[in-house]
Amino acid sequence: MSEVVEQLREVLPPEALVTDPDRIESYRYDRAMFCPAGMPLAVVLARETAHVQAAVRIANENDVPIVPQGARSGLSGAANALDGCIVISLEKMDRILAIEPVDRYVVTQPGVYNAVLSRAVGEHGLFYPPDPSSWEFCSIGGNLSTNSGGLCCVKYGVTTDYVLGLEVVLADGRVLRTGRKTVKGVAGYDLVKLIVGSEGTLGIITEATLMLRPAAAKPKTMAALFGSGVEAGNAILEIIRSGVSLSLLEIMDRTTIRAVNKYKRMDLPDEAAAMLIAQSDAGGEAGAADVAAVAKLCRDHGALECIEAEDDAEGELLLEGRRAALTALEELGTTMIDDVAVPRSRLAEFIGRIEQLSAELDITIGVLGHAGDGNMHPTVVFDQTDPAQAERAQVAFDRVMEIGLELGGTITGEHGVGVLKRTWLAEEIGPVALDVHRAIKNALDPKNLLNPGKVVAG
Repeated sequence: MSEVVEQLREVLPPEALVTDPDRIESYRYDRAMFCPAGMPLAVVLARETAHVQAAVRIANENDVPIVPQGARSGLSGAANALDGCIVISLEKMDRILAIEPVDRYVVTQPGVYNAVLSRAVGEHGLFYPPDPSSWEFCSIGGNLSTNSGGLCCVKYGVTTDYVLGLEVVLADGRVLRTGRKTVKGVAGYDLVKLIVGSEGTLGIITEATLMLRPAAAKPKTMAALFGSGVEAGNAILEIIRSGVSLSLLEIMDRTTIRAVNKYKRMDLPDEAAAMLIAQSDAGGEAGAADVAAVAKLCRDHGALECIEAEDDAEGELLLEGRRAALTALEELGTTMIDDVAVPRSRLAEFIGRIEQLSAELDITIGVLGHAGDGNMHPTVVFDQTDPAQAERAQVAFDRVMEIGLELGGTITGEHGVGVLKRTWLAEEIGPVALDVHRAIKNALDPKNLLNPGKVVAG
């Protein structure tokens, strides 16, 4: 192993190689709970694609596993290190390389934070829609690797819908450039969509060309308060059934609202059992009409109160609270954050069953998520020092996924599989699909060196 480190020293600048154990410690984990993590042999802080290539070639020659990392803000353990691996961190590859307003695309390195990229293209009157709640501290590379969603998915879709092209370092060190910069293009297999969401198991993304939209209008925002989560779920169904065009539709339960109030010192209404937040970016009278229509639907289906934001600042305040929700819940105790998506027609039933599960196991589960597309984040909160609570928390986490699958849903809508949900992936996709996953992995990474043990076992 010392020979591998020496080989890395020979091809990398000093600032790009970390071998000090104290510094390495911070590169062992992402934000997932209860996922194993090993001690890396070294961390490569790549500044350019050539650094990634050099490290991958040395790893390939010496049969050393590689773990790619972005901002380490993931929630599935996909970025967790393995004993004796080389961690290749892309956090220093943080430059926006080009913004093309006419062709509406941006070329970016993977270490750029989502919010930084969004603000940069906004200066050109453009809009990058994928916006995870963690947009201030999650990187584009991580978004690509897990195919992240965000608050605006209900109207705009997920990360893969905006990826035109990629530069990817393959397991043998070769560079794959795939995709296009044109509006249309169907030449060959769609390797872009294969790489997006593969969590670093098929290649390491070193550059991305992302599609942009013209800037949306300033959104109109409203919130509706409900006496139960099920009533809120039923209102969501009616909103979707109505066909009103929203750019955002989110839900937070009482536990989440109170956590946000405490964490952010906000004054969100915390007596209601659930709060819906809706936005329309249709602009002008159309946006105001959308919000008014949603408010009426909520009142007709049991809302205790509807609040229409008086100005942009009030709307932003509501969104600030929603973006802070997962961090706020972490302040209450140890958290296990689930990420299941169910058909929207089953959303009210899902919320009701999570409420029943919380009561049955006598454990706190904060319910929040992207109500407009059925992607929910039930978050189990518990005292890790209490063995009985920790055991119930694990049971609750697994039961949430069971409920999601029973309702025709999926085990992850945007956080990925990683280590945390590897066994559940097999449950969801079945043996034939699992064989196909393994065949693809073997074709692109025959030595199983790229993020081994993540997504698919064996």
